[in-house]
Amino acid sequence: MADTLTRLSRMPATPPQAGLRARKKERTRHELRDSAARLFAARGFAGTTIADIAAGANVSERTFFRYFDSKEALLLPDGAELFARIEAELAARPAAEPPLDAVGAALLAAARAFGSSGELALAPAPKGTESLVMARLVQEFVDFEDRLATLVERRLPPGTPEPDLRAAVLAGAALAATRAVLRTHGERRSAGAAASGTGAAGTGASASGAAALLPAALDLLAHLPRIGTIEV
Repeated sequence: MADTLTRLSRMPATPPQAGLRARKKERTRHELRDSAARLFAARGFAGTTIADIAAGANVSERTFFRYFDSKEALLLPDGAELFARIEAELAARPAAEPPLDAVGAALLAAARAFGSSGELALAPAPKGTESLVMARLVQEFVDFEDRLATLVERRLPPGTPEPDLRAAVLAGAALAATRAVLRTHGERRSAGAAASGTGAAGTGASASGAAALLPAALDLLAHLPRIGTIEV
């Protein structure tokens, strides 16, 4: 990661026109999210259409689908932003820090940042969508696993036996703990909604709730035999 950042710093500055296009795309993405947040709050998830969301952001439905593949995608964090934050947090960890500790710290920092901003809970998941939204979020973490394994392998000490395997196990274990948190949090939200008879997650069931479970999950992982510390 550091090598990549060094190479990027030596590249010519981004042409103004290209930078303007990137900023416009980012602005459109945020305007669509803002439009969805307003409409979901006012009309509910089921009462809001993609056409409504697009109109609220002053774009066409065709433009909407350039950024999101469905309404449900708007209930998730921006995957690119989330995983970029995890990568940045991991790159900032001390080089001598044990890989699992570094990954855990990076996941925690990213979860806290997104949780406090509300990015992981744009709207309470309505009845009938909770499992779909949770499944999609879990799948995004699965897709990120290969990338994380590559980053972990770069942090392993020289001479580490079977570094690709060890990195894959560490990355997979850390993300498995994260997926367990997401599933547990989702099940608790659903159980709470069912108990209250509302059919929707309560207002307190936000991303910060999931982020609060992550330290316990990572602590459990760190204390599993032969996983928390790898001797080389």
